[in-house]
Amino acid sequence: MIRNHTLKQRDWYLNKLIAFQDTEPVKVVTGIRRCGKSSLLKLMTAHFLESGIREDQILEMNFESHDFSKMSGDDFYQYVKGHTLPDRRMYYFFDEVQHVPGWENAVNSFRVDFDCDIYVTGSNAYMLSSEYATYLSGRMIEIKMLPLSFAEFIKFYGFEIREIRGAFGETRKAVWDANGERYELREVFNAYLRFGGMPGIADVGLNQERALILLEGIYSTVIMRDILERESRKGERRVSDPELLNKVALFLADNIGSTISVSSIGNVLVNEGLLESGNRKGAPSAHTIQAYVRALQEAYVFYGIKRFDVRGKEFLRTQGKYYIVDIGLRNYLLGFRDRDIGHVLENIVYFELLRRGFDVAVGKVDNSEIDFIATKADSKMYVQVTESMTSEEVRKRELAPLQKIRDNYEKIVLSLEPGLETTYEGIRSVQLIDWLLSE
Repeated sequence: MIRNHTLKQRDWYLNKLIAFQDTEPVKVVTGIRRCGKSSLLKLMTAHFLESGIREDQILEMNFESHDFSKMSGDDFYQYVKGHTLPDRRMYYFFDEVQHVPGWENAVNSFRVDFDCDIYVTGSNAYMLSSEYATYLSGRMIEIKMLPLSFAEFIKFYGFEIREIRGAFGETRKAVWDANGERYELREVFNAYLRFGGMPGIADVGLNQERALILLEGIYSTVIMRDILERESRKGERRVSDPELLNKVALFLADNIGSTISVSSIGNVLVNEGLLESGNRKGAPSAHTIQAYVRALQEAYVFYGIKRFDVRGKEFLRTQGKYYIVDIGLRNYLLGFRDRDIGHVLENIVYFELLRRGFDVAVGKVDNSEIDFIATKADSKMYVQVTESMTSEEVRKRELAPLQKIRDNYEKIVLSLEPGLETTYEGIRSVQLIDWLLSE
């Protein structure tokens, strides 16, 4: 399998930025570290240069660089002012801008004082807190960036999908790399399940040892820099215990797709011997655990999802679910294993639905559960995810919750082995990999 060091396209995100270019709102790209935000800004810079914008109209600042590490908000403003042409429209690109104290004031001042188009990135949701919203309320567009989808994974690694014909005239998809080697589509999907979608892995190749080193670096940087070293915020508990933070991350990673009561995580960790209770203090308080879970969510490592009562038409306050932003990161944390493939597939489908612009909830119908209710604008879709639909027992289990819903919105079951039947009382059985590769 090949690798390529050139800057690779992320067309969906780039087109989103291009759609808002030269509009007043500040374009804010958010997402976990190393998911491709900096590369996206470089792609946008290249787009402007190709469009005829002069190099001196573009100002790029990466606040991970030592050059800007001691910068205050006032320093930031003066630096940009000194590099701004008075008679030209400017294009500002500020990478990981949350490292600058008071950056919100500075960015708002640029918008007011200069003829400019502003693009910023950040690896922590705190940058979009109420404080930020106060400065730029209604004047920002957030673009939420995720690691590679399976379709992007295929393009990143230089694979090409082609239809091939079998001995009896049936067709199926196969994959070729740039060297002309052929792979089964399922092989490539299994590589995605193993390595995940962090773009940097394409530079080191699909090699387990090198990939784990890269994932360890990402995880350590997120934990140490984006969470433990962040400023303590007024009214919130300080997240300061690296052991507890790591144990909470391991617990959430081990329980993706399971209903979780955050208040009980501490007790579970102590009961399972994963955490010392110490000095008769018992488990960490529910408020402490909540703060640590929130910190992991704000760093875009985990995404929480609420449960929705289909009959009562309301969100439930109890026991949501959590999914990890990248399966490769989960494999780094827990090791490679096959025993919970159903929840792994759920995890992948959840983020694919987010990529496609859906708001997603877990569905509850009486005592049954629907994996996902996906809604946007005037459309809605009910989704079940399972490894295989070939067993009668599994079919009954997966179809039963969907059969209880009487509305006319789309209902599908996604699986790696959908079986021979394609519909059951209007419920479609769809091959998961085909769905991931569909538009």
